[in-house]
Amino acid sequence: MPTLGGELMASPDQLGPSDSVPILSPAELPSVMLLNGDCPESLKREEGTAEPPRENGLDEAEPGEETTGQEVIVIQDTGFSVKILAPGIEPFSLQVSPQEMVQEIHQVLMDREDTCHRTCFSLHLDGNMLDHFSELRSVEGLQEGSVLRVVEEPYTVREARIHVRHVRDLLKSLDPSDAFNGVDCNSLSFLSVFTDGDLGDSGKRKKGLEMDPIDCTPPEYILPGSRERPLCPLQPQNRDWKPLQCLKVLTMSGWNPPPGNRKMHGDLMYLFVITAEDRQVSITASTRGFYLNQSTAYHFNPKPASPRFLSHSLVELLNQISPTFKKNFAVLQKKRVQRHPFERIATPFQVYSWTAPQAEHAMDCVRAEDAYTSRLGYEEHIPGQTRDWNEELQTTRELPRKNLPERLLRERAIFKVHSDFTAAATRGAMAVIDGNVMAINPSEETRMQMFIWNNIFFSLGFDVRDHYKDFGGDVAAYVAPTNDLNGVRTYNAVDVEGLYTLGTVVVDYRGYRVTAQSIIPGILERDQEQSVIYGSIDFGKTVVSHPRYLELLERTSRPLKILRHRVLNDRDEEVELCSSVECKGIIGNDGRHYILDLLRTFPPDLNFLPVPGEGLPEECTRAGFPRAHRHKLCCLRQELVDAFVEHRYLLFMKLAALQLMQQKASKLESPTSLENGGLPSPESKPEDPPGPEAGSEEEGSNASGLAKVKELAETIASDDGTDPRSREVIRNACKAVGSISNTAFDVRFNPDIFSPGVRFPESCQEEVRDQKQLLKDAAAFLLSCQIPGLVKDCTDHVVLPMDGATLAEVMRQRGINMRYLGKVLDLVLRSPARDQLDHIYKIGIGELITRSAKHIFKTYLQGVELSGLSAAISHFLNCFLSSYPNPVAHLPADELVSKKRNRRRRNRPPGAADNTAWAVMTPQELWKNICQEAKNYFDFSLECETVDQAVETYGLQKITLLREISLKTGIQILLKEYSFDSRHKPAFTEEDVLNIFPVVKHVNPKASDAFHFFQSGQAKVQQGFLKEGCELINEALNLFNNVYGAMHVEICACLRLLARLHYIMGDYAEALSNQQKAVLMSERVMGIEHPNTIQEYMHLALYCFASSQLSTALNLLYRARYLTLLVFGEDHPEMALLDNNIGLVLHGVMECDLSLRFLENALAVSTKYHGPKSLKVALSHHLVARVYESKAEFRSALQHEKEGYTIYKTQLGEDHEKTKESSEYLKCLTQQAVALQRTMNEIYRNGSSANIPPLKFTAPSMASVLEQLNVINGILFIPLSQKDLENLKAEVARRHQLQEASKNREKAEEPMATEPEPVGAPEDVASQPPAAKDPSSPSFQG
Repeated sequence: MPTLGGELMASPDQLGPSDSVPILSPAELPSVMLLNGDCPESLKREEGTAEPPRENGLDEAEPGEETTGQEVIVIQDTGFSVKILAPGIEPFSLQVSPQEMVQEIHQVLMDREDTCHRTCFSLHLDGNMLDHFSELRSVEGLQEGSVLRVVEEPYTVREARIHVRHVRDLLKSLDPSDAFNGVDCNSLSFLSVFTDGDLGDSGKRKKGLEMDPIDCTPPEYILPGSRERPLCPLQPQNRDWKPLQCLKVLTMSGWNPPPGNRKMHGDLMYLFVITAEDRQVSITASTRGFYLNQSTAYHFNPKPASPRFLSHSLVELLNQISPTFKKNFAVLQKKRVQRHPFERIATPFQVYSWTAPQAEHAMDCVRAEDAYTSRLGYEEHIPGQTRDWNEELQTTRELPRKNLPERLLRERAIFKVHSDFTAAATRGAMAVIDGNVMAINPSEETRMQMFIWNNIFFSLGFDVRDHYKDFGGDVAAYVAPTNDLNGVRTYNAVDVEGLYTLGTVVVDYRGYRVTAQSIIPGILERDQEQSVIYGSIDFGKTVVSHPRYLELLERTSRPLKILRHRVLNDRDEEVELCSSVECKGIIGNDGRHYILDLLRTFPPDLNFLPVPGEGLPEECTRAGFPRAHRHKLCCLRQELVDAFVEHRYLLFMKLAALQLMQQKASKLESPTSLENGGLPSPESKPEDPPGPEAGSEEEGSNASGLAKVKELAETIASDDGTDPRSREVIRNACKAVGSISNTAFDVRFNPDIFSPGVRFPESCQEEVRDQKQLLKDAAAFLLSCQIPGLVKDCTDHVVLPMDGATLAEVMRQRGINMRYLGKVLDLVLRSPARDQLDHIYKIGIGELITRSAKHIFKTYLQGVELSGLSAAISHFLNCFLSSYPNPVAHLPADELVSKKRNRRRRNRPPGAADNTAWAVMTPQELWKNICQEAKNYFDFSLECETVDQAVETYGLQKITLLREISLKTGIQILLKEYSFDSRHKPAFTEEDVLNIFPVVKHVNPKASDAFHFFQSGQAKVQQGFLKEGCELINEALNLFNNVYGAMHVEICACLRLLARLHYIMGDYAEALSNQQKAVLMSERVMGIEHPNTIQEYMHLALYCFASSQLSTALNLLYRARYLTLLVFGEDHPEMALLDNNIGLVLHGVMECDLSLRFLENALAVSTKYHGPKSLKVALSHHLVARVYESKAEFRSALQHEKEGYTIYKTQLGEDHEKTKESSEYLKCLTQQAVALQRTMNEIYRNGSSANIPPLKFTAPSMASVLEQLNVINGILFIPLSQKDLENLKAEVARRHQLQEASKNREKAEEPMATEPEPVGAPEDVASQPPAAKDPSSPSFQG
């Protein structure tokens, strides 16, 4: 476990004297924070939101955080080394740190090559046994050079089991089957296939031989223009996977458990082994160790057999009896410890692979035992009892959080319990659907059943007891769990002390939606009516409230923008609430205040909720809203609520500023303090978005506005009592933006407005009217600001989605629900830059088709019984993707003929329907349904009747559609080449469907402190302080590791940024090692072909090239290109960057013809997506010209360079250095062309006797290629010495002070105009291309 590195940990707001620049200069601080969220809880915003520096900044201390401003926590981290003495091997020394526990040394020893076969031992210091769970610093006498002795302990049944399990894990350590099967948080990684092992040391070896001849020709399918998209290269065969067979069988013997008389001889259990030499032996595990006994398969004889060898370790015993085992086990362990640790560490949440090769099913005693014992027996934590999930989840929340170490401990505990709970809930949900769990109400019909397993409560997503009758029945019951999960996520993020939510996981499996929840103590013994003391159980007829709940929820109302309001119950009494009516408060037997049913935490989306007699604003009606949706639970996303409030706040300030200016003008004062140049005149209709916020990315331009706005807020606050006129101004501005207070900006929503069955008292009618207007405005804001903003960001390539998931993420960051996908596509179609949005259109259409297909697939699967599952899924895939006109489904009755059909039972498990209606589906019918679904759900008309028409019309790829539908539904298919286009046989057979996995939604607890460090680091980097930035980000990495363990998406982003910084500072080796970790982690945590992984591969290739590992760099780029082709296809803006990279590297090794194929493709793609006049295209022309020059084809070279020159001239003008460079290069090319012509003429004149100077074909120098690579990847280098760095810092600081001074002198001027352009990172190191275009890690854009 990485310990807290760093001698000093200061709270982010006082990071030491060197910080001449504040971490976030005031202009960048979130504006909304000032008045709308001064509650500390609003710091932590819902997970997965974008643009971290706003709303989640370092602007306020957390509750109790270092308020003194002086308290710096010092964490001593002086490691020391101890000597370990283990039996049978040489003593060795081990580096430890005082924070570690004794058991962490145990773990290290169980992992080391020479001690890995021991599990049951204790550590002794000077003859005293050390306690497993004590920290090293509390051990008396333990210091540098102490000797720890490893002492073998006697076994117990539990220890013997753990030992056998560990040996089996060691035997399986290189076997990828767990990763393919999606168990135990194993997942795949293929990086080592392309780098031939570790990158670290190889860099030094290859320095001298820069130009080794290497084979650069990629496989045919990677070349530009290739039409084939093979699937097999997705999971190349890893050499290490051909497992070395150590044993044929290792399993529990049928003679277990030992009879009483043998128990009293110390027998714990019996094992049965068949060695690689085919010798069958029976082994006794006793308290003293392992020995051979004389039993056979049919005859029990527990007496020891010869050789009479008792070994404390099973491995040593097997070494004695099987030479093959001895040899192969040693090789296997050597290989195991050579693998990068990131290839074998478990991930926090399970990642499933949608393809897998055909695997042998091997015998495995532990797997078999796990399947039947449900592993509850030895959960490591609490031996011998099931875990009380609710207690664990709630106690971790109650841990103290006053200072950094406490918060780290708390967040780590919360994260760990959440990931364990998610794993257990997923297992349970699958068991429920597979019919492995008995219902708690077995006599009711299947869909109404509920289940309890492992202290988790499971319910199915059906509308039982007509609960959701008014909301859309089963459809509403299906979406309610995900809405509820979003609510849980939000309340968890606000993290109010004393308010508790349930652990919640939503699992979609085999067409069913299962909600798993932790159980409130005592809830099962009571009636719901008695236990609910806040909220309503019948959607607003009977409503109750409770002062303690109001007090707790009041503390969440500000960050969540929820309005405290009154409703009427059925007796016409007024009841006060601070949430929606369905939100229920229950006090558990443990005395904690729980809230549940948070499905309407956020206000309703009026675009999808037609209310008779309520008209919507014109923006909505123009777009065809309101439209009736299938259910009435459509909510606005939290991101939208936040964006809307922020938009309103800017508007509020602008209105106030204008009125104040008018007043001042009328007072004839000189307007020194405020001269607000370009503000639009006050629209009373606040929906016309004032310029800057149309795209949320343009924070730069409105940051200056915000600075003024803040100042204004302060002036208003300061002369509060004195000037009645300014109060009047505020009142007017508040009214105009719909604030609930007259004296300050405060916009909140009442989540019960338009809720069927909720009534409001007469006295509140005015408030209700305002709230209705606010909701209409928010609905209009989504259509008039957010969707156009998204399309603009896509046009400007600020965001670059590459597949359905990244597109969905980009939409959700802007608060746009997926049901608006059709509207987004409409806008793309109507956009003037339609061609530059081609990739968005394709991804959108693909997403629309696969989502519609998923909706159909869900109901389709519910009618399939288990034995027909693979047949049904392959039939569905054939109808969806295969060109074969009439696929026939194979009914499962073929294989076996049953004697008598049993009568249908009433309480079958949920997944055991036995009808065969699914078998009659045809491709025509499915595609008709898909088009209908797209129309009904997304309001988009697809023009296709078959898959081939869809592919033709929209330029889609069948392999991409297959990937998208598999990821969305959890299908796993066989890794092989499918002939989708054959009209003679269907593409899929039932043997091709290997598995169906659950699709799991859960809460992602966050590491808040680490995140703050990360952000401050990014801010530093952008100001040009690379070193400080680097230190802060290293610190963040430490803290992330502390909370999340070694593997996590956010750690991946941290490593990527670190690698980039090291690269810029010239430390290639460090860059390489960090980026290698980032790639491995991205493969393991996000998936081997996730767009994020593709990006990481590209960065790694660049660093490899810089370290002179050319062939590796090419392999990595080819891998990235193959994955991009599979995930999207060739025609993507990112492909231009990739092909430029490949072309440059190939040019570097003088593969000119190949290089041209890639560079010319890049040129075509850039021209399409950036327009023929863009600077990117000019650069592309220049790269192509250089290759033609190397080939001595000067005419083509001149032609391309001229094109580039023209663009530079028109875009940048004659005097720009780029234009001059290009003009110089043209001259040089012309001279070479003339020289060549002379030579040719000479040949023509004098024939063969001509004396010709030999032609020089110049290979570009590696340095020049690297320089170009850096340019296209948006990295600009300054080779800085330490002194330069110091000067640079001083310069930036000086400019900053100047700027401050000038700001104070003339408040009127645009403060941003003098922003220093940091020389150290001219391209804003972290934020320019590759990093900023990272669609998948939005939360880490600089």
